[in-house]
Amino acid sequence: MKESDIRKYAGLMEELGLTGLEITEDNKVVRLERSIPVAAKEAVPAGPAPGAQMVPPVPKETKSLSEITVKSPMVGVFYAAPAEDGKPYVAMGDSVKKGQTLCIIEAMKLMNEIAAEEDGIIEEICVTDGQVVEYGTPLFRLRRAGV
Repeated sequence: MKESDIRKYAGLMEELGLTGLEITEDNKVVRLERSIPVAAKEAVPAGPAPGAQMVPPVPKETKSLSEITVKSPMVGVFYAAPAEDGKPYVAMGDSVKKGQTLCIIEAMKLMNEIAAEEDGIIEEICVTDGQVVEYGTPLFRLRRAGV
């Protein structure tokens, strides 16, 4: 199994809150396991399963009070528009409202709408249409409305 596939499954486990996942492919079995944090602030990471590689943590960014970074909640393909030749959901300089769809991330044949968590103005679109994104990849940088 490719490292990229393992990373995809690890991201899916994180997204769905799974502690274990077993994949059978070409008569080979790969089992991924992780521990659930004891407390919200005290995570006890599990060691890698034999033969598996650890997924590196996403580096924490310092952000200003006026900046919002919208990150990918999953591994998948970024789509800026609802259809191949459609108009993008948002463009640079657009004002967005909380709950407004910003893009779609396709993961395992499912189209997942990514919405704004706060009101703001699109300052930067960090990825390109059709780009594969990892869990935690910055998708948009917004300036908080009124700041």
